[in-house]
Amino acid sequence: MSWISDHYEKVALAGTLVAAVALGYTGFKMRSSVEKDFADDPKGGGSDNVSIKDGDKVALANSSYLIDQRWVQGEDGEGRPVDLFTGVPLFVDKKSPKKPVDLPKSDDVHPPIPNKWWLENRIDPGFGDSPQRDEDSDGFTNLEEFEANTDPKDSSKHPNLILKLAYLGDESVKWVLRPNGYPTAATPDINFEYNDTKRVRVKNPAVEPIKPNTLFFKEDAAKEAKGRFKYLGFENRAEGESNIDYIKVEDQKPNKKGMVYEIPANFRLDNTAKFTKYDRTAKLSLEALGLGSQEFKVEELTDFALPKDTEPKRFRMMEVSPSRIVVRETLEDGSTKLHEIAKRP
Repeated sequence: MSWISDHYEKVALAGTLVAAVALGYTGFKMRSSVEKDFADDPKGGGSDNVSIKDGDKVALANSSYLIDQRWVQGEDGEGRPVDLFTGVPLFVDKKSPKKPVDLPKSDDVHPPIPNKWWLENRIDPGFGDSPQRDEDSDGFTNLEEFEANTDPKDSSKHPNLILKLAYLGDESVKWVLRPNGYPTAATPDINFEYNDTKRVRVKNPAVEPIKPNTLFFKEDAAKEAKGRFKYLGFENRAEGESNIDYIKVEDQKPNKKGMVYEIPANFRLDNTAKFTKYDRTAKLSLEALGLGSQEFKVEELTDFALPKDTEPKRFRMMEVSPSRIVVRETLEDGSTKLHEIAKRP
């Protein structure tokens, strides 16, 4: 048998003593750690002070919210506003790069706009095309805003919008009204025939001639002619060696209501072009306020506004031709002004 077998009791007793010593040492260490963790002062000094470090600064921070902290723009010694971040703007002359330019004291860099205008409106004049730039994207350049004395930084304040009205072209309907018959004082009734370039043709029945002061083409007529005309009567005039009956017809179309046409009865067909009339509509766009891509139409002798869906309607389309339009504007004092606008190339 081995030595351990012979001395088993002694070995067991020694192991028990070693385990007891180890457990005692572990308990001692744990007690020391707990006491350290629960000490009043981590540094071991001990204290009854329960205040938070730098806690007095919280009240100071809260009070700072009550202070008026608005930026107030200052001025230099000559009454010019000073930028809050960069000071008075300085520029250099491209011909003398080492020489600074003081705008209020130098020659105008973009005549006829004075240098003071750029500073007062806080717009950078340092670009070669500064007069052609549009700071508020309202469709008007800085030069146009200067000339109109409007705010170049506010899109709601701009020059007259008529200046940005573009004429794109016309939509015209050519028509002719031909009286047929030989009216007399006893029998002034007469027949009519209407033709236009939209291939509309209307005639009143020959057996039902139109009486004076009567609307005609009232039934079964195309909308272009239906109820549009009123026969007023006729007048016989001597022209050279001939007597000609001139038929008087009043237009009833809303924008032409009251217009009277005098048309010779039974004029020769080869003279049709001489007595042709037009219904013209202008195709337009307003090249401002971001509306340049929106085309709209205005018939001649019709009131309209700019922009088109606003009030009041201060403009009237006086004339439309293939090459130009003439617009009448009613000013605030009641006076009127004519604007002639050529067709855009």
